[in-house]
Amino acid sequence: MEGSQDVQEKLDSVDAELELVELQISELMQKQEELMSRKNELLMQLEEACSTAQPSSSSSAGSKGLTMSKQEMKSYDHSDFPWSKDVEQQLQDSFHLCSFRPLQLRSINLTMSGRDVFLVMPTGRGKSLCFQLPAVCSKGFTLVVTPLVSLMEDQIMYLKSIHVPVVMLNASSSKEHAKSVLAGMTDSKCFFKLLYVTPEKIAKSKLLMSRLEKAYKAGLLNRIAVDEVHCCSQWGHDFRPDYKMLGILKRQFPKVPLLGLTATATSSVLKDCEKILCVSQPITLTASFNRTNLYYEVRVKDSDGDTSINDIVSLIKSRYKDQSGIVYVFSQKDAESVSSELQKRDIRAFPYHANMDAEDKSRVHRQWNTNKIQVVVATVAFGMGIDKADVRFVIHHTISKSVENYYQESGRAGRDDHPADCIVYFGFADIFRISTMVVMENTGQKKLLQMVDYCVNVERCRRSVTAVHFDEVWDDEGCNQMCDVCRHGQDYTTTDITQHAREVRQILELAASMDEKMTPLKLVEAWMGKGPAKRRKMIQTTTLSRPEAEAVIVQLLLQGYLREDFSFTPYTTYFYLKLGRKAPLLKNATHMLSMKMRTTRGPLVKGSSASSKDSKRNHQSVADGPVAKKVKTDIL
Repeated sequence: MEGSQDVQEKLDSVDAELELVELQISELMQKQEELMSRKNELLMQLEEACSTAQPSSSSSAGSKGLTMSKQEMKSYDHSDFPWSKDVEQQLQDSFHLCSFRPLQLRSINLTMSGRDVFLVMPTGRGKSLCFQLPAVCSKGFTLVVTPLVSLMEDQIMYLKSIHVPVVMLNASSSKEHAKSVLAGMTDSKCFFKLLYVTPEKIAKSKLLMSRLEKAYKAGLLNRIAVDEVHCCSQWGHDFRPDYKMLGILKRQFPKVPLLGLTATATSSVLKDCEKILCVSQPITLTASFNRTNLYYEVRVKDSDGDTSINDIVSLIKSRYKDQSGIVYVFSQKDAESVSSELQKRDIRAFPYHANMDAEDKSRVHRQWNTNKIQVVVATVAFGMGIDKADVRFVIHHTISKSVENYYQESGRAGRDDHPADCIVYFGFADIFRISTMVVMENTGQKKLLQMVDYCVNVERCRRSVTAVHFDEVWDDEGCNQMCDVCRHGQDYTTTDITQHAREVRQILELAASMDEKMTPLKLVEAWMGKGPAKRRKMIQTTTLSRPEAEAVIVQLLLQGYLREDFSFTPYTTYFYLKLGRKAPLLKNATHMLSMKMRTTRGPLVKGSSASSKDSKRNHQSVADGPVAKKVKTDIL
């Protein structure tokens, strides 16, 4: 009869093996789910390919709740409506355009037919025209709800430049101006065609609502446009609480057609928006997310902040000399410091953030629009709807908090359809800095890790990673080597990192046994042998360089071998790393883990060269410069 201690040890061993098996089953089921999802997407793509309908749009009828046929949808692409002649005339005379982009005419005809429409179209593809042109061609005025004053000002500057009568009401409007606008709303000879307001104004101004009601009864409230409609949904990437109050508009003015516009909304977010806005089965038009003129690139920045600043300065002074651009930063403090650094290096750059005086923000915006300023160094406050056509570069000094945010922010480049660059600097410490800011948001952490995955991915086209977030099936050939992965994929090889992962697991197990919490910084330093002497004797230190060690830790976090742990104090939030649900797999001798690694890099900032096809802009690859050299293999 075996002793109870021996039996207990064997029982513990069986339990450990069972846990490993359960994890392996979980991994296989997850893989099965991914493959089934991919299969369904391909079947849908095949079905669409066999259909005669335009693949870039989907539809459901308005208030009748009937599905609109494909033939009916196509009928809205024609110019045989009572308003068509006026629309064509105003397109040329007022907006100085000679033709429509895909889906523009369809959405204009639908909204002028009185239909409720949701339009999902990439940044820079001309969503605003779909309510601005109908406004000019209609009696009365269009109410436009936008989330940011900067967005209002941008569109109003443009409309005034082409002599379209437009006004706005916001917190900074004078009493005289507000009085004039409110009076005009009920005047049959209204002096404006578009009225821009913030959602806060709708939610808080009873006077505005009473005037809208009078305008509605007089037949002067012609249309409601909700720009950046994804802000309605708390599952969207840029939720605005006051957007949830906008359902009052459709309830109070049911006969007024509503047009919701966004560049970044999934089908589930749009469904949520329908409920919030009280719109019954709007017609949804969806264009492909892809903009072929944008080159996407990720550069890995070192912990030394000066390195990335120097690289940005070098790019602006050489590749983007005298060309307009935006540098996005994480915080207001960063906006001030980075713009100051650029100014010291003789670059005409100014900050833009929410805490600036409204007049100062407007001045920076105007001067940038008129090319008196070359670069705006901005937080997300310089956001949705910015529509300067000749932006040649959008550089992210720090990663965005989600792929959706990054897609929208980077999409401010190249709206004139000429080549433009979208470069994001990815830093190890930035992940955890942003994590503590988004931890309280719904799906905030999940969305941030998706952005991290976008940055560290070197196996799939950058566009294919983005396509997943917009429910679109992507063929990598559509990229045409307009991202660093497609252009330089041959620079990467697969490396086994199983032993490295086991070393990390050992450190965290030791820390847990000593009831010690490990920040990412402490974990890296311990792994590199920089911790207390007592601990150094108990762990296996790594032979990897610091960037390589950081890259392995990021991979382990993304794949579930590590997980986040937060600690809250009255003053700040701390980020720690713990072993994740898949960590027990590392105890299995047959379990293997690998990741892609890059075989060459520059000594400071790792990044792909700009397109040789962009010679019209005199682009020169940083990797081709005098600082480039080959070093030992490093992991990304």
